Amino acid sequence: MKKYIIYTAILALGILLGSFFFGGESTSETKHNHDIEAADSQLWTCSMHPQIMLPEPGLCPICAMDLIPAESSTQGLLADQFKLSENAIALANIQTTLVGTSTVNEDGIILSGKIVENEDNTAIQPAHFNGRIEKLYVTSLGEKVTKGQAVAQIYSADLIAAQQELITTYSIRESQPQLYKAVQNKFKNWKIHGDQLDEVLKTGQVKTSFTIYSHVSGVVTEIAVSDGAHIMDGKPIFKVSNLSTVWANFDVYENQISLFKKGQDIEVITSAYANKVFKGTVDFIDPILDTSTRTVKLRVVLNNKDQILKPGLFVEGKIKRTTTSESDVLSIPTTAVLWTGKRSVVYIKSKTNEPVFEMREITLGNQIGDNYQVLEGLNNGDELVTNGTFTVDAAAQLQGKKSMMNKNSGKVMTGHEGHQMNK
Repeated sequence: MKKYIIYTAILALGILLGSFFFGGESTSETKHNHDIEAADSQLWTCSMHPQIMLPEPGLCPICAMDLIPAESSTQGLLADQFKLSENAIALANIQTTLVGTSTVNEDGIILSGKIVENEDNTAIQPAHFNGRIEKLYVTSLGEKVTKGQAVAQIYSADLIAAQQELITTYSIRESQPQLYKAVQNKFKNWKIHGDQLDEVLKTGQVKTSFTIYSHVSGVVTEIAVSDGAHIMDGKPIFKVSNLSTVWANFDVYENQISLFKKGQDIEVITSAYANKVFKGTVDFIDPILDTSTRTVKLRVVLNNKDQILKPGLFVEGKIKRTTTSESDVLSIPTTAVLWTGKRSVVYIKSKTNEPVFEMREITLGNQIGDNYQVLEGLNNGDELVTNGTFTVDAAAQLQGKKSMMNKNSGKVMTGHEGHQMNK
C-alpha cells in the first residue's frame, strides 16, 4: 500500500514539473512569435521627411536622422487607401478643398498675345536691277516713307552699259525706232525714267549712279540692306506697313480650341495703356497646331488709326465663353493635378475625420484660368488635396499604393530596402 502511495506522489510531481517547464516554454514561444510578427509589420519613418517609409530602423536616406516608428494602424482602410501622420501633414503643408461646381459663363478666358503688323497691309520695296548701294536714305525702323520718295543711290554696271545703248539708239531713232523703243523699255522695267534719262540724252554723258524712288508708302518695319551692300534684282531693300490696323496674335492651347470660333468678340488690353480697352473680333484661327508649343494662333484685327498700338507690344485678350446647356461643371485648381503621359491623377481625402488618402484618375476638360474642368473621376463634395500633392504621391508610392507612377498597387523600390545603416 505504501508503495502505491509513493508511485502516485511521484506521478503527480512529474505532471506538475512538466506543466511548469513545457507549458511555460509554449507560452513564451507564442509571445515571441507575436513580437516577431509585430516587428515585421512595423514601418519606420523620418520626422523631417515623412514620405520615407522603410521596413526596419536605421537612418533617413535623405538627412541621416534616426528613423522613428510610423503609425501602423490600417484598420478599416481599403486596399488603395493609405494614412499619413498628423506630423507628416503639418511638415508637408498638405491642404485640401472641397470639390464644387462653378458657373463658367460669367468667367472670361484670358489669352496672352502680341501686337504684330497687319501683313495684309504690308509691302516690300525691291531692287529692280543688280548693283551696289552707294547711299541708303532709309535707315531707321519706324520711319515713314511715301510713294515717290528717294530711297537710295545705286551704282550698276548694267545701267552704265544700258545708258551707252540709249545714247547710241537715240541718235538713230528715226531710222531704227523699234531698237530705240526696246532700250527705253529696258529702263522702264528697271523703274528708271523721267528726268534722269532726259539728262542722259540731253548731255550725252553716262551717269555712274542712279537714284531709285519708292513705289510704296507706309512705316518701315524691316530694312534688309545697308550702305555698300550689293543688291540683286527682286531682292527686298526694306518693308513698310500701314499701321492704321494691326493684328493681335494669341496662343490658344489645344484643350481650349473648341471654345473659340471666327467672329467672336474680344477685348484686348495692354500694360502700355492700362485704362484703355481695345475691342475686336476673332478674324482667323490657325488650322495647323504648333507641335512644339501645343498651341494654335488666334488672330484679331484691331483698329489703330491713332497708331498707339506698336508692333511688339504684349497684350491680353479676354473672350466671354459661349453659353452651353450645362452651365455648371466641376472645377478644380490646377495645383491639384499631377500629369504622367496621358493620365491625370489627383488625391482625395477618403475620411473626413482621419488623414486617409487615395489616388483618383480623372478626365479633364478645358483649362479656365487657374482651374480645370473635370469631366470624369470626381464627385461634387469630394475633399481634394490642393497643396502638397507631390508629397502625398511620394507617400503613396513608398507604401505600395496606387500613385502617379504606379497605375496598379505595388511597392516602389527606393534603393534602401534591406540596407542596414550603421551609426
